[in-house]
Amino acid sequence: MQVTSYWLEHAWLDPVVEPGVLVEVADGRISAVRKGVEAPPPGAVALRGLTLPGLANAHSHAFHRALRGTVQVGSGTFWTWRETMYAVAARLTPDTYFALARAVYAEMALAGVTAVGEFHYLHHAPGGTPYADPNAMGEALIAAAQDAGIRITLLDTAYLSSGFGEPPNAHQLRFSDGTAQAWAERVSLLKPREGVRIGAAIHSVRAVPADQLRTVAAWAEEREAPLHVHLSEQIAENEACLAAHGRTPTRLLADHGVLGPRTTGVHNTHLTDEDIALLGGSGTGTCMCPTTERDLADGIGPAVALQRAGSPLSLGSDSHAVIDLLEEARAMELNERLRTRTRGHWTAASLLRAASADGHASLGWADAGRIAPGARADLATLDLSSARTAGPPPRLGAETAVFAASAADVRHVVVGGREVVRDGVHVGVPDVGAALGEAIASLRD
Repeated sequence: MQVTSYWLEHAWLDPVVEPGVLVEVADGRISAVRKGVEAPPPGAVALRGLTLPGLANAHSHAFHRALRGTVQVGSGTFWTWRETMYAVAARLTPDTYFALARAVYAEMALAGVTAVGEFHYLHHAPGGTPYADPNAMGEALIAAAQDAGIRITLLDTAYLSSGFGEPPNAHQLRFSDGTAQAWAERVSLLKPREGVRIGAAIHSVRAVPADQLRTVAAWAEEREAPLHVHLSEQIAENEACLAAHGRTPTRLLADHGVLGPRTTGVHNTHLTDEDIALLGGSGTGTCMCPTTERDLADGIGPAVALQRAGSPLSLGSDSHAVIDLLEEARAMELNERLRTRTRGHWTAASLLRAASADGHASLGWADAGRIAPGARADLATLDLSSARTAGPPPRLGAETAVFAASAADVRHVVVGGREVVRDGVHVGVPDVGAALGEAIASLRD
């Protein structure tokens, strides 16, 4: 068994920063963590700066990265933004989606992300015709993540209607399998493999008829797979659900067996007190995506109340207005400060935990997100001497990471013991900007 050693100048060993930490890795996992090692031993790879566990991006729509910049022109709402999104989705093929996603996942790696939860609903060809391989688009995403060197949980998404009682519109035909049973038959053809988990998702209560919610939940339960769902992102969705079913989206999910410890509600923005109690009491997680929620003017979700009720928090970059999990963590706290006009709702350590261990757990990687023996050897090292991070003592590294650093400060990334980013350069995709530019240009009219 080959053992690799990494010497960490400073390491965040939840909840404190320790100087001089030696991490030994065997078969992709941390076999030992030794504190108080003042200098790199012979043969050890030195990672200078502050090393965190690898970060988890718990909610991603890879193709939305092509919208960055274009949807910031003018004004509008989530619903007008959605029309631009549909136009990009219509142009994607398995080949172009692979190229775009590979570049997007490489950008995530540069930001310290070692695992992504891809909320995937772009299943078929335009018009809804299945590809010869009915999972060609999902396999393209899996291959893209593997090429970019990060793990993926493919959250294959049931998306069957355009609204309560309404068939898919022309844009959504390529999202739909027709029924939840047909969705289950297709997604069952996808197989987990090294670095890949297959999970499930309900796009939203408006996109999966109530009498078919249990089919998706049962598929995930039988496989002990993660199950994610967009939940109460928009007030209009809540109002439509109340009109159609006489109950909130959260209550509807609860009544059909969707909530539970392997389930994560994404956004959870516009909730009643009863909704919060249902989510917390069932152990259902909450994935906040603050940079997207503010970009789309969605609102600020009750993250503090949800966590107090028992809902674990994770973070995602969603539409990729930016890809920066440190910014997501910072924004969650700062949004709450603006809403309440008080400071200090979470410690820096708890925010980092949401970006790492709790995010990985929400994606089915409960053995990742910690620098500890037995955990997957995922490391992300920040420069502590940049214009953003210079000044604070290293013992305040967690606070520096959350409240000052950005993705641009990530210098080294290790995934499963293997270096993916070295000195700020992606090992497999040396020019990520060029890869993104080329992939996005191919989708323009």
